[in-house]
Amino acid sequence: MSDQTKSILIWVLIGLLAGWLASFIVGGGGLIRYVLTGLAGSLVGGFLAQRFGIRLKIGNAFIEQVIIAAVGAIIVVLVARILA
Repeated sequence: MSDQTKSILIWVLIGLLAGWLASFIVGGGGLIRYVLTGLAGSLVGGFLAQRFGIRLKIGNAFIEQVIIAAVGAIIVVLVARILA
């Protein structure tokens, strides 16, 4: 398996976990929705964390990325609901 394939699979896993976590707070469901919301949340959360210099310092980079993506996913869902 190439490094690029592994990276894509890790992004999808982060998206899935982030979308699933976000669904507990803002509702929603379904595997595809979790992944799409989580991936969008990864972009939004990553941008905001970098922009505002937010560092979680948990000690596990994967868990930090999932948390940042979940927060981003929550923001994405709430903004989408406001605009709908």
